[in-house]
Amino acid sequence: MSTSPSSSAYSSDLALAMRLADLADSISMARYQALDLVIETKPDATPVTDADKATEKAIRDLLASERPNDLIVGEEFGTPDLSGKERYWVIDPIDGTKNFLRGVPTWATLIALVEGDGEVVVGVVSSPALFRRWHASKGGGAFVSLHHSEAKQISVSAVKSISDSSISYSDLEGWGDRRSQFIELQKHIWRTRGLGDFWSHMLVAEGAVDLAVEPQLALWDMAALDIVVREAGGSFTNIDGVNGPHGGSAISSNGHIHQQFLDALK
Repeated sequence: MSTSPSSSAYSSDLALAMRLADLADSISMARYQALDLVIETKPDATPVTDADKATEKAIRDLLASERPNDLIVGEEFGTPDLSGKERYWVIDPIDGTKNFLRGVPTWATLIALVEGDGEVVVGVVSSPALFRRWHASKGGGAFVSLHHSEAKQISVSAVKSISDSSISYSDLEGWGDRRSQFIELQKHIWRTRGLGDFWSHMLVAEGAVDLAVEPQLALWDMAALDIVVREAGGSFTNIDGVNGPHGGSAISSNGHIHQQFLDALK
């Protein structure tokens, strides 16, 4: 797919991430809706397919060749000891596996590069069944490509009141003692939709949705989303308001209504 012109210091890393996404798309799409798709259940009772494993392995192999000194955090093959490590890649080979295995096109490969104290500096979200790919790098802006077209820059919405906002979420699982507050809040906003996974957050980055929230996520679910939303002008925190993708949950927003939402959950 086309990438955007960029003077970002991370342009070479972004170019590599796009190559990784191309590779991932070729593998995942070949197995999407395949009649012989192999499905297993992981110890946490979530499904994994042969496509998840093959996609992550291919990404790991290419990274081992191109960036042999970088560590890799991936959903399917474990997390190494990151203590003292200032540069590592975070991979979710198929975000939305349940959609993938049922033939729902809302799934994506998530690729991110993390540096320093945990800041995401490059992110690619590739959703070949939706014919879309989003990407961003630190200081380089956020972009989307449709149907392999030239990438266009995206930005979050300008909605300033939570009562006028459109909010997306996955479901009502995992909310704990915040569940009742979240349900009550839905009575006071303009629109809610249960879109879920990466799709909700990319719609925030495009300005089509004003806030997306998920109460339980892993680092690989969030890292690539974080930088795309931030480079589009938005905010990305956990449900306690801590910046970044390391807090076990995610709220992405246009920034204007972020604190209003956090206050409503308390």
